[in-house]
Amino acid sequence: MHDTIETHFAEDELFHSFAGAQVAMIITNPNLDDNPIVYVNQAFTAMTGYKRSAIIGQNCRFLQGENTRKSDVDQLRQCIETNTSVSVDILNYRSNGEPFTNRLVVAPIHDAQGRVQFFMGIQKELSPQDVSSSANEIDDRLVEIQNRVRSDLSMIINMIRQQSSQDSSVPEDFAALSRRVETLQVLYDEMKLADANSNRDGIQLGNFLSRLIVAIAHVQGRPGVRMNMQLESLVLPIETAARVGLVVSELLTNAFQHAFERLDQGMIEVRMSSLSGGGVRLTISDDGVGIPTDMAWPDPANVGGRIVNGLIEGLEGTLHLGRGAAGSFVTIDVPAGGDMSDQFLS
Repeated sequence: MHDTIETHFAEDELFHSFAGAQVAMIITNPNLDDNPIVYVNQAFTAMTGYKRSAIIGQNCRFLQGENTRKSDVDQLRQCIETNTSVSVDILNYRSNGEPFTNRLVVAPIHDAQGRVQFFMGIQKELSPQDVSSSANEIDDRLVEIQNRVRSDLSMIINMIRQQSSQDSSVPEDFAALSRRVETLQVLYDEMKLADANSNRDGIQLGNFLSRLIVAIAHVQGRPGVRMNMQLESLVLPIETAARVGLVVSELLTNAFQHAFERLDQGMIEVRMSSLSGGGVRLTISDDGVGIPTDMAWPDPANVGGRIVNGLIEGLEGTLHLGRGAAGSFVTIDVPAGGDMSDQFLS
């Protein structure tokens, strides 16, 4: 008999772990003028003292100051110009003017055609202990994190790029990318806990989805819309959990944004249980206005629909949409040992 995690909460409950990975991360877009920052995580704002609103749209040079070495800046510039990776220790400055030494590992993120779409920077402030320790050891830890994030981001970017023309969807790309990056960062937080418990290959799916659902409800929720979840305690491989989490993020965000138009109150429920063959069943339901019968859903014409369809296909799962007396419900079955290849990204 599996343990069950049952939670009920209101919209005004806070969840401060959202995008809370301890390693600072930024994403820049070299295809825009001056390669501006388009995403930062909470750890970056905490490290630098700058608010997110003051960072987005800036070039990373705003962190430099009078004692920043030109040779370090030149290494970063060459990395961007040649679409290569680099690791550099650079002197940066916080919002209050305080200097700090920053170990920065930068690498390009490519789409399926090999074109550079973004650059990602993983950063760690160097303490005196770090400075005296092996540089290779620190690099190894940061590169391990970087490789995980790059792999997951490449999957998302390739799916986003499948949407219509790039010119008409650029602003939506950034909003979509940020939300999906933060979904993955909840996973990375859970991975740290799994690693601490000597479970390097699996994720406690109930815990991960619980944190993710609360985070989405805090960001997307509104007064009058309640959220319930009932999640069994199951362990899944990390790759499977990442894709399941992304599916839940897409469906839950869609429910909050569209299920309660013109309604003052409502309920969203998420249930997760094991299948007899070892797989997972997820059900996301609401008592809102319901999805129209003449609407194709998930809609392959928009990015969210393509991501959901691609993830379900990659998991070798099935998705069923049902329409109740009030609202809609989506049931997803993911079999044990589904194909984790990237065939659905092409």
